[in-house]
Amino acid sequence: MAASALFILDLKGKPLISRNYKGDVGPGEIEHFMGLMLQREEEGALAPLLPHGHVHFLWIKHSNLYLVATTKKNGNASLVYSFLYKVVEVFREYFKELEEESIRDNFVTVYELLDELMDFGFPQTTDSKILQEYITQEGTKLERGRCRVPSTVTSAVSWRSEGIRYKKNEVFIDVIEAVNLLVSASGAVLLSEVLGTIKLKVFLSGMPELRLGLNDRVLFELTGRGRTKSVELEDVKFHQCVRLSRFDSDRTISFIPPDGDFELMSYRLSSQVKPLIWVESVIEKFSHSRVEILVKAKGQFKKQSVANGVEIAVPVPSDADSPKFKTSAGSAKYVPERNLVLWTIKSFPGGREHLMRAHFGLPSVEKEEDEGRPPVAVRFEIPYFTVSGIQVRYMKIIEKSGYQALPWVRYITQSGDYQLRTS
Repeated sequence: MAASALFILDLKGKPLISRNYKGDVGPGEIEHFMGLMLQREEEGALAPLLPHGHVHFLWIKHSNLYLVATTKKNGNASLVYSFLYKVVEVFREYFKELEEESIRDNFVTVYELLDELMDFGFPQTTDSKILQEYITQEGTKLERGRCRVPSTVTSAVSWRSEGIRYKKNEVFIDVIEAVNLLVSASGAVLLSEVLGTIKLKVFLSGMPELRLGLNDRVLFELTGRGRTKSVELEDVKFHQCVRLSRFDSDRTISFIPPDGDFELMSYRLSSQVKPLIWVESVIEKFSHSRVEILVKAKGQFKKQSVANGVEIAVPVPSDADSPKFKTSAGSAKYVPERNLVLWTIKSFPGGREHLMRAHFGLPSVEKEEDEGRPPVAVRFEIPYFTVSGIQVRYMKIIEKSGYQALPWVRYITQSGDYQLRTS
């Protein structure tokens, strides 16, 4: 049992949508919930789970809405929250943006979706691609395709329809890693982690079984290959199509994929990461009338790779004016509403070093308090490169008709929350 009731509220606590699956939650429960919310907020003890009597309120906030699930059982809280976030994901697939206005404009569609998403308190069909096969939408109207429920809803493989055919069978694999980094002014790495995802775009006929092999350290140790060129994955999360029992037993990632785009898995690596783009920023004030900023950026990744779309955001005093720039590569512009200089370099090869000088005028009257300098933020994307060294060793495609299919693999490293302090 996931939940006995589901409510969608506006920020004032007024119910926009209510779905009572068990009929054991009265209309006054939401008033109790909002009262609890206000009380706990005043006490500074607001929590994602609020008990009141025999009822437990589990809630999340998205945009200007509260999504609240209630239960009187000792339910699985992680399942409830997973379901609430899945509801948000499905609604965004239908309405692009999930907010109060989109709920009011699409009451009929919302109720129909909730009927399919959960039945008698149990999650049912939560894959938006399958839902769109028989709940179609035009504006705020709802139509049912021939009033026929697809067989996928009742089959063991509820995320893939039968009878899919392609002239050319292909699988595109994207291994994307985002680097989160925080470096102190002295150059010490304070925080370092890699968040990775493996995304697939599948164009395969029939009902194929796929087997993906990675250079997983646990697998290499099980097969006696040692630790050479292997990666230890943490916090691995799979799409529902992956056979978890098979992965637990022999680390094989075996699955029947959904059609089209989907995220197969995500993972995290907490190992120390060397800053890929190193930035130094020196600021000098002259006679309280002008300021000069010298910024040096260096690509600390292999020379064969190139970082694309590099953006270096350098903070400047809030009272600066009359900007002048000189760069050895790319272009710089002043963004006064954000109090920073944005230095953009379209292509930044590894091992290269670039400079940017910025001159600003300052008011003649110096501020009484020195401003704290925010960190330098960096954005970039490096194709054909991963920080962790993860590799797709093989992709086997097994289908009873025996057709040949082509797997294509692409590696991308991106900046996540990437900041370097300067003071």
